[in-house]
Amino acid sequence: MSEKLHQVLIRPLITEKVTSLRESGNTVAFVVSSRANRVEVRRAVESLLKVKVERVNILNVMGKTKRLGRFVGKKQDWKKALVTLKAGEKLELYESV
Repeated sequence: MSEKLHQVLIRPLITEKVTSLRESGNTVAFVVSSRANRVEVRRAVESLLKVKVERVNILNVMGKTKRLGRFVGKKQDWKKALVTLKAGEKLELYESV
C-alpha cells in the first residue's frame, strides 16, 4: 500500500448535497489524498471507521481560478470519495452534526 490508512482520509465532506445523499442513499463523502485509489479508500473506511462498504466512487475536483485585479491565481485541485455503505450500516461521525 502506498500510503498509510490514516493518511488516505483527510476529512469528511459535509455539504447540502452530501447530506441529502446520506439521508436517501446511505452515502457519505470524504476529501481523500490525491494519490488514493478506490481500494485504499475502501480499506481505510472499513478499518478506521468500522463499517462495511458497498461501493466507492472517486472524483477529481479541479480548483477554481481566482482573480484579484490583474493577478490570476488558482485554488488547489483535490479528490473526493463518495462511499456507499451496506444496508443497515450507520456512521456515527455524521449523526452528531
